[in-house]
Amino acid sequence: MAEPSLQLRLAQKLALAPQLQQAIKLLQLNRIELREYIQEVLDSNPILERDESEGSSESSELESASPDSQEFTEEVTPDWEMDTLPNEQWAETPSYEGFSGESQIADDSDGGLLDHLLWQINLAHFSDVDTAIAHAIVYALDEEGYLQETIAEIRASLAPELLVSEDEVLAVLHRVQRMEPVGVATRDTAECIRVQLSALPSDTDSRDLALRIARDYLDLLARHDVAELRKRTGADEESVLAAADLIQSLEPRPGSRYDNRRDEYLVPDVYVTKVDDEWRVTLNPENEPGLKLNNYYIDLLRKSGGKDADYLRGRLQEARWLMSSLELRNRTLLRVSQSIIEVQQDFMEQGELAMKPLILKDVAERIEMHESTVSRATTRKYMLTPRGLFELKYFFSSHVRTDRGGVVSATAVKARLQILLGNEPTDKPLSDQDLSELLRQTGILVARRTVAKYRESLGIGSSSERRRLYRRNTARTGSEKNGRADSGTAKSTPFYSDPSFAS
Repeated sequence: MAEPSLQLRLAQKLALAPQLQQAIKLLQLNRIELREYIQEVLDSNPILERDESEGSSESSELESASPDSQEFTEEVTPDWEMDTLPNEQWAETPSYEGFSGESQIADDSDGGLLDHLLWQINLAHFSDVDTAIAHAIVYALDEEGYLQETIAEIRASLAPELLVSEDEVLAVLHRVQRMEPVGVATRDTAECIRVQLSALPSDTDSRDLALRIARDYLDLLARHDVAELRKRTGADEESVLAAADLIQSLEPRPGSRYDNRRDEYLVPDVYVTKVDDEWRVTLNPENEPGLKLNNYYIDLLRKSGGKDADYLRGRLQEARWLMSSLELRNRTLLRVSQSIIEVQQDFMEQGELAMKPLILKDVAERIEMHESTVSRATTRKYMLTPRGLFELKYFFSSHVRTDRGGVVSATAVKARLQILLGNEPTDKPLSDQDLSELLRQTGILVARRTVAKYRESLGIGSSSERRRLYRRNTARTGSEKNGRADSGTAKSTPFYSDPSFAS
């Protein structure tokens, strides 16, 4: 019989300081969410109030609000540098206390895709953590229902107390993809079709063959190459055509049937201007909420004791944390924006063709912060430039190799593709292979498959689709000309109600 024994185990657990949690939370909020959060704090904290004085700035408020304010800022600043925390530790936050799974922003669109998905999420049996992940996924969709952020970016955008593994994000993503409309939140057309086919009953005619075609031979289907599909799949022509019909009956753009038009008024968080041949970055003055401490309650704290003093002391600490966190938020947003502009000056001067490759890691290294910090600072934050209003994430793109060993931004490659496609012969559209060869002639090494991906992201159809569109437009133009000619000779009722077409 084994004797009982005592064992000692040592374990390390990361616990984020409350002020750090608040700083991270404020950084990831957009302007509307930040305004709502500040108002909630103002409603619950009597020591904190708005500074209505003219010409007040956040920096002066922080210096004058309390003798300890500046000292507190210096104490909390090192914690903000999240580089001191190992990446693997972010997923080990022990508690989700205080988290609410409800969306922080009410969406005003009627019958939109976002409303429809949020409604389903609220009815689903999601945990609080999975609800937060699902919301992050839904807010990252474009109008057609495609997911515009990577799994890593979605994970990094979550609140610090909700940091989870990428596998957990992927598991929630698969559940969202099965919501109505099926195929939403997929990364591309091929994945969208595969998800829709997988959701069909297993006994659906031609489902298995259609899944195989969607997985391996979707490019052949796009070219209507039935002979090659028969050869590759070993199926007869009737089966291939039936599978093709099944695929064509699906919706490749699941969000298109929803009214996704929203009255959104985007206000920039950052302004970029050129002064004396130098690009300058400034924050929107509205980012500074203008907060101060209420002197009445400060005096009351000095005179009171017991539970009243404890309560007021807690509210004072909360107010100081908020004001310091807001200052840190603005400082981080400014540093990230300045770093982006330093890299993308050529874009400011010349446009998309001059966009340089840039990833989160590049900016993180330049400003000596963690990648997750940069991700939070650039999500749903907007920059107004002489070239227009852009989300900060717009300036990040992968790179494509050149024949001289250099790299070029994927955004610049897309811009070149648009130029090539805009100048192509309408009756002989360029294939993806043709586009790949033309780019190669300019020194840009892009595979045909990559060209197809960039073309689809631009909303441009394949060469066969463009050829059919040209023929359809030509036929329509011919019929209109015939109609006008007939109306000029016959005494019948004209085809058009416009008087210019009448005989």
